[in-house]
Amino acid sequence: MTLKRHVFSWLLFDFANTSFSVMMVTFAFPLYFKNVICGGEAYGDALWGASISVSMLLVAVVSPVLGASADYSGRRKRFLFSFTILSVAATALLSFAGPGMAVYAILLFVLANIGFEGGLVFYDSYLKEITSEKSIGRLSGYGFAMGYLGALSILLLMRPLLEGGISALNASNVQMSFLLSALFFALFAAPIFLVFRDENKRVGSILSVEAVLRSLREVRHTVTHIMNYPDLSRFLLAYFFYNDAILTVIAFSSIYAQNTLHFTTSELIVFFMLVQTTAIAGSVIFGFVTDKIGPKRTIVITLCIWIAVVLGAIVLEGKESFFMVGMLAGMSMGSSQAASRSMMARLTPPSHVTEFFGFYDGTFGKASAVAGPLVFGLVSSGAGSQKAALASLLVFFVVGMVLLTRVRSVSALGSGAGK
Repeated sequence: MTLKRHVFSWLLFDFANTSFSVMMVTFAFPLYFKNVICGGEAYGDALWGASISVSMLLVAVVSPVLGASADYSGRRKRFLFSFTILSVAATALLSFAGPGMAVYAILLFVLANIGFEGGLVFYDSYLKEITSEKSIGRLSGYGFAMGYLGALSILLLMRPLLEGGISALNASNVQMSFLLSALFFALFAAPIFLVFRDENKRVGSILSVEAVLRSLREVRHTVTHIMNYPDLSRFLLAYFFYNDAILTVIAFSSIYAQNTLHFTTSELIVFFMLVQTTAIAGSVIFGFVTDKIGPKRTIVITLCIWIAVVLGAIVLEGKESFFMVGMLAGMSMGSSQAASRSMMARLTPPSHVTEFFGFYDGTFGKASAVAGPLVFGLVSSGAGSQKAALASLLVFFVVGMVLLTRVRSVSALGSGAGK
């Protein structure tokens, strides 16, 4: 019973925090920031891209320090709680952001996204403790499913407030949706803090100079180890490029749909609900595909789909076409993540699983979301065309795919460091 409570509360946290992801990173807040706070000006794209990049870079920098401190002090739940409260509070305060308050909104969003992304570092680390080795993949999949369900739920709940449009005329309702999203996050995240306990807590400060130096040594040690596995190094470099492009598409999808294709808010809500639904289907279907043909080939297939998505969004006209493009994106969204994780597992030697995956999910995973949003924002602002900015992402996808073709998809268990 106790284990079931832990599993359920862990899954609820994924259900909870996706409300922030879909409302504040993907859908409502990007539109509000560009169209209301920045008055629809082109520089809004550059500021939004910079906000995403800065927040992810900061998380990438502090993740190893905080991770080491959490491991050493035994106070992982306190770290997760602190980051969650930071995200919830900053999101709630964004409900006061109005026209012309770009600096205020950027500062709060950066803090909110640091809280969200930083919390995932500690949340993910609980997975191995609440299930057996044989069930990790299954429970991780359930977590993704709960996340997609949370996204659908928050979209349905916020629909009455947002159907009037994400504009200055409906600003009060949009601001209310931010506050309610923060409450949704807090409410469904609460069980994990009531059920989980910190074990083996050490006396003393949870952050210290020693912790910082220790974490820096660990990162250097990990990078040195990874360099001993050439195929793993090549894969991580490929992942850096294509994952950057994927996260950028997600971050700018709502802005592109409304500003370039003139989607109404109601159409966008339906659009993102369809994307979430096809993401669930894609994760399941490509899970079987990965088992049949291997993760490398699966990633190549999903990257081809992503390239088709970007080209379709640029070339095709009309909202109906974009709905189809969005559903394709949904199919490849979850499957890209799942296949990449499988590829990482295949290339990682058993003796370094925790060390390498911490680097993959934490420092490297966050850092790979820095360049794309910045490039998209700068190209869009400079060229005055979001289609030109979207086209720039093709470079990231192509470079990632080319680098991936140089990776030999063999198990690190039998391949050795130099093979």
